[in-house]
Amino acid sequence: MRHILLIGMVCFATACTVGPNYRRPSIATPQSFRAPEPLPPGQAASFADLKWFQVFKDEQLQALIRHALERNYDLRDAVARVEEAQAALGITRSDQYPNFGAGGAVEINRLSREGATPLPPQFLPSQNRNFGTAALQLLSFEIDIWGKLRRATEAARANLLSAEETRQAVVTTLVSDVATAYLSLRELDYELVISTRTLQTREESLELTKSREVHGVSTELDLRQAEELVYTAAETIPQIQREIAQTENQISLLLGESPNAVLRGKSLTEQQLPPEVPPGLPSALLERRPDIRAAEQDLIAANAQIGVARAAYFPMLSLSGALGGASTQLSSLFSGPASLWNLTPQITQPIFTAGRLTSNVKFAEAAHERALIHYEKTIQTAFTETSDALIAHQRFRESRAKQEALEKALEDRLRLAYLRYRGGVDTQLNALDADRDLFQAQLDLSRLRLDEILSVVQLYKALGGGWQS
Repeated sequence: MRHILLIGMVCFATACTVGPNYRRPSIATPQSFRAPEPLPPGQAASFADLKWFQVFKDEQLQALIRHALERNYDLRDAVARVEEAQAALGITRSDQYPNFGAGGAVEINRLSREGATPLPPQFLPSQNRNFGTAALQLLSFEIDIWGKLRRATEAARANLLSAEETRQAVVTTLVSDVATAYLSLRELDYELVISTRTLQTREESLELTKSREVHGVSTELDLRQAEELVYTAAETIPQIQREIAQTENQISLLLGESPNAVLRGKSLTEQQLPPEVPPGLPSALLERRPDIRAAEQDLIAANAQIGVARAAYFPMLSLSGALGGASTQLSSLFSGPASLWNLTPQITQPIFTAGRLTSNVKFAEAAHERALIHYEKTIQTAFTETSDALIAHQRFRESRAKQEALEKALEDRLRLAYLRYRGGVDTQLNALDADRDLFQAQLDLSRLRLDEILSVVQLYKALGGGWQS
C-alpha cells in the first residue's frame, strides 16, 4: 500500500497540464480618441476616474442612484449570478481533492435450530449472531496527472471573475440610466414651464386681439390666428405631461418600485457637470471598462476548457479504498485482529469513442475563437462609443451656443413685432410668426441643453466610469 501511495504522490507532484496557457491577445489601440477637436496628447487623467457622486451634483439624483443600487432588479440578478459562479467554483475545485466518507453497519441475526439441517446445541450454543462493520472510505479520487481538473478550476475561476465584472458593468449602466432618465425628466419639466408661460402670453395677446377686433382695429382673421397660437400652445401641455408621467414610471422601475411620482432637485439649467471631460489614454480603457474585463475572463475560461477537452485523450488514474474494522463482537470492532483495509487503483484509457473526444476539442477551440472575437469586438465597441460621445459633446455644445443666440434674436424680433403691431405700423401676421418661431426655438434650446448634458453622461459611461464604490 505504501508503494502505491508513493507512486500516486509522485505522479501528482510531477503532473503536467495539457492545453494552451493563456496569453492576452495583442490588440492595436489608437494613439488618441477620434474627436472634432484634437485632444491633448498623453493626457493620462480621465473624466471616468471620478466617482459617480463627484460627477452628478444634484442631491436628489444622488439619492435616486443610491436607491437604485440597492433595489434595482438587474443589479440584484447580477449579484446572484456572482454568488452562483462562486458556488460553481467551489464545486469544481473540490474535484481536485480526495473525498472521504464514513460508514458503519450492524447486522443482528437469530438462527433456527429447527431448520432443514438442524444442529445440536453443542454446535449451536447461541442462536444469536451479530456482525458489525465500520470504515472510513476513500471515495473515487482522480489523480490529476494531465491537469484536467486544474484547467476546469481555472475556467470556473475565470467565470467567477467574469460574473463580478459583469456586475460592475451593470452598475455602470444603471448609474447612466438613472441619470439619463432623471435629466430627461427635468428637461420635460422645463418644456412644461416654457409651454405654460407661452400659453399665458398668448392668451393675453388673444384678449388684446379680441379688444381690437371689437373696436374695428383688428380683423376676424387676426382673431382666428391668435386663437390658433393659443390652441397650439395648449395642445403641447398634455403631451409633455404624458411624457413626464411615463418618465417617472421608468425611473420607478429602475428603482425597483411601483410607478410613482419622483422628487425633483435642481432644474435643468442648474445642473452642474464637470466643465472639462478629458477621456484619458485609449489603452487605459481596456483596464477601466468592466465589460472589456468580463470579455477577457470569458476568453480565459474558454482557453482553459481546451485543456479540459485535450486531457480526455490520456489515461485517467483514480483511487478508491476503505479503512476500518469488522467483527462479530462490537466491543472488539476496532481491535487489531478486526481491522481491514483496501486500496483500489484504477486506470482507464479511451480507445474508441467514435470521434467524441476530437469533436470535444474542436468544440472547445471554436468556443475559444468566439470568445476572442467577442473580446476584440467589445474593445472596438468601447473605442467607438467613446468617440461618439466626444463628438456629440463638442457638437451639441456648439449647437447649444448657436441656439442661445437664435433665441435672443427671436425675443427681440417678437418684442419689436408687437410694438409695430400695437402702433398700427405693421400687421399682426409678423407678430404671430415671431411668437411661433420663438416658442419652437425655446423648446429646441431646452432639448439641446439636455443633449449636451446627456452626452457627458454617455461619455462617462463609455469611459467605464460609475461602477466605483
